[in-house]
Amino acid sequence: VILVTGATGGFGRAISRALAAHGATVILVARNLRLVESLYDEIEQAGYPTPAIYPINFEGATEQDYLEMASNIESQLGRLDGIIHCAAILGAPTVFAQSDAATWYQVHQVNLHAPYLLTRACLPLLGQSDNGSIVFMIDDKTGAYWDAYQVSKQGLMEMAGLLAREYDGSNLRINCFNPGKTRTGLHVRAYPAADNNDRLPTPEDHINTFLYLVSDQLVENGEVFGPG
Repeated sequence: VILVTGATGGFGRAISRALAAHGATVILVARNLRLVESLYDEIEQAGYPTPAIYPINFEGATEQDYLEMASNIESQLGRLDGIIHCAAILGAPTVFAQSDAATWYQVHQVNLHAPYLLTRACLPLLGQSDNGSIVFMIDDKTGAYWDAYQVSKQGLMEMAGLLAREYDGSNLRINCFNPGKTRTGLHVRAYPAADNNDRLPTPEDHINTFLYLVSDQLVENGEVFGPG
């Protein structure tokens, strides 16, 4: 049983379909009910294990919402073996002195606070899995002008490292994935005028890595995976 956030986005959709094709029961977590229901139907019609839907808007979700999610997963599915954190928003990259406080809070709420609250709520369930795994999607935009997006993604990487050290030697492994330049909606919004957007790798090109990151064969903990 694998939970995927941002399940209707570029990476989330590709990962959810691939996990289901390999026999996983996927918990599709996304804010757009229409899109997530469409993905549900697509997976079910393909004959894969029936997924679960959990619509939630990370921008307004509270700690209690995540605790209820974990409780519902336990009562309805009885287990949780992994989380892949794909949900993210770009915000409005700008000069720091001109950044907007509301956007700053919004980006951190989705990119950093939501993964923190969701992971913390689900740790007891993940701890019961024989081979639990958490994967955080990070990014290496470390230059100027990336504002809240850069800070939130760097914070996410640090949080992943902290968890990996605390759970080292346990049945739970925590790793990061840095996709590099990949043809997703977020990347195109970040680089709308780039000449090579149509020639970039797609999320599907990275699927084997994600399958490994939630497999019983995974041995790494505290590592950053990526195309390089």
